[in-house]
Amino acid sequence: MAKFKAKRLSELKNQVAAWFEFESDLADLEELASMAVKESDKAMDADLRAKFSVLRAAYEQFRLTTFLSAKYDNHDAILSIHAGAGGVDAQDWAEMLLRMYLRYAEKKNFKTMVVDQSRGGEAGIKSVVVEIIGPFAYGYFKSEAGVHRLVRQSPYNSTHTRETSFALVEILPVIEQGEYKLNLDEVEIEAKTSRGHGGQSVNTTYSAIRATHKPTGLTVTIQNERSQTQNKEQALKILAGKLVQLEEQRQQEEKLKIRGEFHSAEWGNQIRSYVLHPYKLVKDHRTGYETSDAESVLEGNLDEFVKKYLEKHINLI
Repeated sequence: MAKFKAKRLSELKNQVAAWFEFESDLADLEELASMAVKESDKAMDADLRAKFSVLRAAYEQFRLTTFLSAKYDNHDAILSIHAGAGGVDAQDWAEMLLRMYLRYAEKKNFKTMVVDQSRGGEAGIKSVVVEIIGPFAYGYFKSEAGVHRLVRQSPYNSTHTRETSFALVEILPVIEQGEYKLNLDEVEIEAKTSRGHGGQSVNTTYSAIRATHKPTGLTVTIQNERSQTQNKEQALKILAGKLVQLEEQRQQEEKLKIRGEFHSAEWGNQIRSYVLHPYKLVKDHRTGYETSDAESVLEGNLDEFVKKYLEKHINLI
């Protein structure tokens, strides 16, 4: 808990320092603009506009962080992606989403670590778990939880027919020790042999771990590390995040039910559609925000989607 508080204090100090720097840059820009007006120096216009654009972008980032005030928004995050039915197309779509999120994390200067991954037979991934480390990682990524739908011409059949693929994205907060006490008496731990690509054994020891929370039935399986101890630690960390999020969701559902806006986050409820054929469009079904620049979105430019989601849900925090 002390480690988490020290980390939080460091983040707050960085935010304050960045804000003072922003104020200083703004004052300098105001002074330059005043000089340009007095001297009727049109040559300074382009430079002033460029500096203004940089400051405006910085302001938008500050504004976005003011929406990240929920209990776990400032935590690191666990991202899980699961390919839906549809074979290789769905598995390829899951890997496209993974690439998109890794790019987004990179743009935010977050660190990422693959905790567990199951490769597809021909291409793509069946599932993947990634830890995302950085200030407000959970706050920025939580809007991505739900089913993502892709419509495109399939590159995996000879006729290139139009195919629809689905992938489920889960986002959990990383819970530090001391924040939530997981009752180990309620957790069943099972060890099994890890399985790799094609089903072959990754190693001959029982290093893979499945942790099940008996009261809720929530289950986490980790087999990425060769050490059973490391896999157990990761499984319990993710399970704690699932339980914390479950309680958060219950509280959120009560608020949404009062407003008549509750929808379960299951396979039948897509949060966003990505259409690459016969036209290009990415649309978020919760906020209504859409863009025709699908390539940019798949390159990890998600800030507008995140901002629209946070703006809509700020009153529910």
